[in-house]
Amino acid sequence: MKTLPAGLQAHLDTGATTLCWCWKVARRDGLTLGFTDHDVAFAFDGVTYDAATGFTATEIEANLGLSVDNLDVESAISSDLITADDITAGRWDDATVEIWRVNWSDASQRILVRKGSIGEVTHGSVAFSAEIRGLAHELNQSKGNTYQRMCAAVLGDGRCKINLAAAEFQGSGSVSVALDGRYLSVSGLEDFAEGWFTFGVLTFTSGANAGVAIEVRQNLWRQSDVTITLWQRAPLPIAPGDTFTIVAGCDKTFATCKAKFDNHLNFRGFPYIPGNDAVLRVAKKSDTENDGSSFFN
Repeated sequence: MKTLPAGLQAHLDTGATTLCWCWKVARRDGLTLGFTDHDVAFAFDGVTYDAATGFTATEIEANLGLSVDNLDVESAISSDLITADDITAGRWDDATVEIWRVNWSDASQRILVRKGSIGEVTHGSVAFSAEIRGLAHELNQSKGNTYQRMCAAVLGDGRCKINLAAAEFQGSGSVSVALDGRYLSVSGLEDFAEGWFTFGVLTFTSGANAGVAIEVRQNLWRQSDVTITLWQRAPLPIAPGDTFTIVAGCDKTFATCKAKFDNHLNFRGFPYIPGNDAVLRVAKKSDTENDGSSFFN
């Protein structure tokens, strides 16, 4: 149960209100935008809330317990701040959203109604629909350590401790030829070994996909050309000359951690977990391996 600020409560008690909804959206790229269903833009807390004609929202679905609250927002793609290209490129995915109820005649009279993040976004040529998920949806995500053979760290994070800013682990280049939004012939990576960037991340720095990061499926040499295959198609067309940065990849195995990165002391997996073969193995008199000694010494 929320307690209304005294000023807002007094305004409601008058019986004639000047209320509107405001949405504050903070994208993962650092851009913060504000929208309102009022017909005139106004500002508070350093954010200007642009009037968005046709900006409508469904009723907020709230439940007891840990179930996820949901809200759908629909609008025409009429603002310069919301473009079809940005939606397609995923720049709005998982953006943080605050929903405010505000007295537009005195913005100091307001209350935060909901906070969450943007989930699924769909759009056509003239309109879009966005799902806003409550904070409880974070509880559906896997947290903590996992007991598995593969490393559970992300390459370069605080647990892995590899410095991806080092020259040996990152490169940059430009696209020479692009096919189907996934298969790239590139220049600028000739000094790196074949496969060095397999399972790495490529981030476009120019062109229609600027700022979009996509995981690398395969990095090969074909005669004199370096080729990159992406796990998924780029959201927007890739043009020759588009530039990118790319970081080395890791297949999460202990062997790669030791040989490629010399980082086996920080390996966050359990490479010697017995597999199904150990469960099904039957001891034989002629089998010299099953003598009770360690398999790894």
